Amino acid sequence: MAIIQRNNLDIYDDVAADWWSDDIRWVRTLKNLVPGRLGWFNRHIDWVGKTVLDLGCAGGFMAEALTRNGANVTGIDPAAQAIVAAAARAKHMDQTIQYDVGVGENLPYPDDYFDAVVCVDVLEHVTDLTEVLAEVARVLKPGGLFLYDTINRNIIARLATITIAEDVLRLLPKGTHDPTMFIKPRELRDALVEAGFVVGPQIGLGPRGLNRRGDIIFGQLPIKAVLYMGIARLPEFTK
Repeated sequence: MAIIQRNNLDIYDDVAADWWSDDIRWVRTLKNLVPGRLGWFNRHIDWVGKTVLDLGCAGGFMAEALTRNGANVTGIDPAAQAIVAAAARAKHMDQTIQYDVGVGENLPYPDDYFDAVVCVDVLEHVTDLTEVLAEVARVLKPGGLFLYDTINRNIIARLATITIAEDVLRLLPKGTHDPTMFIKPRELRDALVEAGFVVGPQIGLGPRGLNRRGDIIFGQLPIKAVLYMGIARLPEFTK
């Protein structure tokens, strides 16, 4: 039996040419998550005129949505071909979005540069969570906002994301996630405090129905058993 590579990030480059085609079900799933995320994020920030980093932007679904909401967006991702696709899409749509290839552990931006950093479907994949959060804190302005989502680490999350989503329903390619890298909400809150953040609320994210194509519609949930979102803010004058 073939050994499945876990935390396989090559999948984003593999589908880069078809990222915006709507032909690949798991890519549509990532696209369909954006409204559910923004529905909650929008309660905590007015995007208009804000300088925003989309950390782990892949092919640009969130970056494009943030731009439509009035933000000045930079996207960064280690998947070089996905970044090429994102930049081509931005040009086609006449959108001003800067796209860069890079990793969260070593962001190529100055200190105190962004008003907000958005980081979705990323923290459960990174090599060094502590270093990523330190870099996020470094590039944020005093008072800057960090908005994120990730996956809880427990048997229910493993069943939902690995057994059901990857193995049974094929909503994600096999090997997308390594369940040992999932992060409990308390662990993430503690890591954020250690990085210098004031931790805000967290809330669940998950299925709220199906669209006409049979794809999942995502939105807020009262429980954080599987996916959860949260915000954290830097103090105003501590740097």
